[in-house]
Amino acid sequence: MSSNRFFGRPKMPQRPPEERIRDFYEVPLGLPEWAAVEEAKRCLQCKNPQCVKGCPVEIDIPGFIRYLAEGQFGQAIAKIKEKNSLPAICGRVCPQEDQCEMQCVLGKKGQPIAIGYLERFLADYEREKGIQEPPLSKPRHRKVAVIGSGPAGLTCAGDLAKMGYQVTIFEALHAPGGVLIYGIPEFRLPKAIVAQEVRYVQSLGVNLELSRVIGKTYTLKDLHDAGYEAFFIGTGAGLPHFLEIPGENLNGICSANEFLTRSNLMKGYLFPQFDTPIKIGRRVAVIGGGNVAMDAARTALRLGAEEVCLVYRRTKKEMPARIEEVERAGEEGVNCIILTNPVRFVGNDNGWVTGIECIQMELGEPDESGRRKPVPVPGSEFIIPIDTVVVAIGQGPNPLFLESVPGLVLNRKGYIVADPETGATNLRGVFAGGDIVTGAATVISAMGAGKKAARAIERFLEMPQSFPQWG
Repeated sequence: MSSNRFFGRPKMPQRPPEERIRDFYEVPLGLPEWAAVEEAKRCLQCKNPQCVKGCPVEIDIPGFIRYLAEGQFGQAIAKIKEKNSLPAICGRVCPQEDQCEMQCVLGKKGQPIAIGYLERFLADYEREKGIQEPPLSKPRHRKVAVIGSGPAGLTCAGDLAKMGYQVTIFEALHAPGGVLIYGIPEFRLPKAIVAQEVRYVQSLGVNLELSRVIGKTYTLKDLHDAGYEAFFIGTGAGLPHFLEIPGENLNGICSANEFLTRSNLMKGYLFPQFDTPIKIGRRVAVIGGGNVAMDAARTALRLGAEEVCLVYRRTKKEMPARIEEVERAGEEGVNCIILTNPVRFVGNDNGWVTGIECIQMELGEPDESGRRKPVPVPGSEFIIPIDTVVVAIGQGPNPLFLESVPGLVLNRKGYIVADPETGATNLRGVFAGGDIVTGAATVISAMGAGKKAARAIERFLEMPQSFPQWG
């Protein structure tokens, strides 16, 4: 057995920082065919594959890698799509390093198989060759409504359509994709990729209704009266959190949710061609350390900011963002100001933000997240001059829809209380999954929740007497 089996993981080709920081084209370029095949050959084809146990959507990872190693690319992508209808998305934004790749046996002695790179290669190969429309399943003539077209909703709808159900997705916005389309920048997840994956889900037989705000346009009762027998709620967590410190109402301060939505869905990066301006000063500060913060900081650079900094109260080691996103932000010139916490915003007489007063922090004992808790250092206050601030410290559930569902049990933070194994809520026939249940998490975890809920909905519809009331 050659040592290459343990140390041969390829490096993803990507565009150089000096070229990519002024446009929105994709940064990673994908593996060339020869590299993908050679990487697939490193797989040990374990009889008890731990990688599959780390995959929330249960892909037969050794199965698709085996086909890829043999050069049978069509069979490889078909194997993925048995379980995952969104491979081009997952190959780009799924944190494989914390899931399937973390479980890879090869990682114990060297480098794990680059499962995410291989998934992306196959999805891109299929797109170039032409995506084959799948055969429609035998219809069951029972209607299911899916609220929200994000990763949880798309996965649940696709799986139910494969089972033969008549599924309609109701999306509040004018474009499908949820957080995939409004929350992730073009350079990390191109809109054309999302559109392609949505079309594939539609080709399974899923209907899509846009600009339908459930709770306003229709209620669940209206949908029930129209013949829908089960419901999946996958509305995500789109209500931004703020710091609640003095000066937060100054002009020039916005949430990452608004900032990225204006850039992504409302084409603010094309102003004045599209009338959706984004005010970008010379100096931009993004507050936070997650993937959304990285996305906002890198977007600000591409919109013309001369200086962009991340203000984070812990160290880089504790940042929840993917390592590769932190590295790419650094390559592009984003400055991380660590162990720093804002205490108030400073403004001018015209009501615009001009600076952030911060206090230095030090790390104390671990908190409930397992990370060491940041503690203020008395007397260490200082001011960062700034023109624009983007707050990226998390999001919560939007109550607009939830308030329209009488009797639905929520937890103290306003998220839906649902069975983690089935997505069942306290209302019979109503299921939920993704960020609206767990709080902000990963795309793939939301997809896993949608898959579990689809199986539970089938059981509920076909064997209602055996499906227990939950909650």
